[in-house]
Amino acid sequence: MDKYEAVLKLLLETLQANQTPLEEKDNNYEIPVGVSNRHLHLSQDDLNELFGEGYQLTKIKDLSQPGQFACKETVILCGPKGAIEKVRILGPVRSKTQVEILAGDCYKLGVITQPRLSGELQGTPGITLVGPQGAVQTKEGVIVAQRHIHMTPEDARHFSVYDGQSVSVKVTGLRGGIYNNVAIRANDSSALECHIDIEEANAMNINSHSKVKIIK
Repeated sequence: MDKYEAVLKLLLETLQANQTPLEEKDNNYEIPVGVSNRHLHLSQDDLNELFGEGYQLTKIKDLSQPGQFACKETVILCGPKGAIEKVRILGPVRSKTQVEILAGDCYKLGVITQPRLSGELQGTPGITLVGPQGAVQTKEGVIVAQRHIHMTPEDARHFSVYDGQSVSVKVTGLRGGIYNNVAIRANDSSALECHIDIEEANAMNINSHSKVKIIK
């Protein structure tokens, strides 16, 4: 009997040594959250019109996504019904100007738009941008950002998802819940982070220290 007990003990010790604690296993599947306010990305041509020919953006801090940064410069958004001042520019410059507003801003500005992924600008409305040196009337580019998760292809394999997939994520806490229609954006230039806007974050008491889990 002692021989069998010794073998059983050895087996149990081996299993325990190879077993990941439940809490640690859960942590491996948590995704940090990035909360964004209204902002815009400018083309170099529009930047020149707003701030002067050859103007270069002034970085004040790096953002979580590699190569992206918040700028000192702001502009005024002017719509048919109203305006919003001091809207932050994010760098670097892009090939096309893109203005990301909150759903509530649509009423103040008088602009009708729908959630879109970054870069999907066809059929979106334009808006007037006012800077210190001039103004620009864009033909398109105003969106409410669709909630999404940035990740690398390696992350996608870890979470068993793929680029372009739509998933659901769970938020814990007293005001927690489930967000559906969260797009996966997997590429080599991304850092793992779930992006939602400040309106969505406030609804579930989410901040920059929060984490979510994909539940598909």
